[in-house]
Amino acid sequence: MTLFLVLAGVLALVAAAVVAVPLLWRAGAEAPARPFVALGLSVFVMGGAAALYAHWSNWSWAPVSDGFTPEAMVGRLARKLEKQPDDIQGWLLLGRSYAVMEQYPLAQRAYQRADRLSEGKSVEALVGLGEAMALASEQALDGPAAAVFEQALALDPQSGKALFYGAVAATRREDLPLARDRFKALLALNPPENVRALIERQVGAIEATLAAGQGQDRDQTRTGPAAGAGPATTVAVNVSITPAMQKLAKAGAALFVLVRDPKQPGPPLAAKRVEAKFPLRIQLAPSDAMIAGHSFSVGQQVEVVARVANGGTPTAQSGDPVGRIAHKVGDSTVREILIDQATP
Repeated sequence: MTLFLVLAGVLALVAAAVVAVPLLWRAGAEAPARPFVALGLSVFVMGGAAALYAHWSNWSWAPVSDGFTPEAMVGRLARKLEKQPDDIQGWLLLGRSYAVMEQYPLAQRAYQRADRLSEGKSVEALVGLGEAMALASEQALDGPAAAVFEQALALDPQSGKALFYGAVAATRREDLPLARDRFKALLALNPPENVRALIERQVGAIEATLAAGQGQDRDQTRTGPAAGAGPATTVAVNVSITPAMQKLAKAGAALFVLVRDPKQPGPPLAAKRVEAKFPLRIQLAPSDAMIAGHSFSVGQQVEVVARVANGGTPTAQSGDPVGRIAHKVGDSTVREILIDQATP
């Protein structure tokens, strides 16, 4: 039992890293335009997943004999299923066991077998499969794992774990209205009080971001400085792209424009996400800060980065067209950024 709890704790840490690291910071990679919604996701995923696991999991917490190790138990179960390959509950248990042991590819295979046996009608198989995929690769929540959670929600819109991961996936792709609705639906399932408080804070952060985003969209239609910010405290750039890089940019891709402190790694000082149509003009102000109170100021030397996100995610990927310039905040000149190279 002690080993199981240790493994479960490690699993929660991995889940937090899967969601938070690509959203908040990754060495050499740009961050999303509205990532401050996800600032609480690290604590949220760890605390929420741990409590919800105990609340909604089918795992048996009954003590076992000292002579039975998790590895031995899983091995016996796998051998049993070789003789009883149509045992859906057995495959589900095997999938859960492999996931706890962090053997995610094996967990996926077990859940896929359960899904086939159920003819696609087992919510537990789908949720387990999506979870194993997400933990095996952080990119899965932006594609295949998210699709699996959508299938689970189509079968059972009130599935607690499907709502949880579906909301996180929606947050990652910046579908904030959907993320908010799913977090609210999760609240209606009466989660533990400590998790309820985390979810309520997440809903509040999303609603604040949506309200701020509407204001920023209105500001983009103006020719003057962003509302509430003087010209000296804005960073204005014209973004264009070379013909060679234009060929690498996928149709409909997003463009992330970021203001960074070149001397300090971590989240950008400000960020915006727009459609990658060139040429275009972008203006960033302290109100575009990712973290309240952590933005740029007059006289500060910064780096402005413009990157086409071919993968559709905030995390930079090899081959993404990118351009960057150095800039001193307070210079009212509209600077030119030419996207002329590909991300290594």
